[in-house]
Amino acid sequence: MSREAIRPYLITKDEDGNFRLTVRETRYNSQGYPLVTSHLQEEIFKTATAVRNFARDAFKAEPGQYATK
Repeated sequence: MSREAIRPYLITKDEDGNFRLTVRETRYNSQGYPLVTSHLQEEIFKTATAVRNFARDAFKAEPGQYATK
């Protein structure tokens, strides 16, 4: 079991070169094990900066809360 905190916003690049945002929510069960649910957003972006701006505006994301893959 990993104790490392999972960043709530994942930015990925698809095979077409577009960027997508996945919003992740972490909850913990009674034994302290992290349960992560992920929701891929429907929006498609041309740049990672556009994804960050969208996350900031729509979800009030802050710097340091993003992970890339």
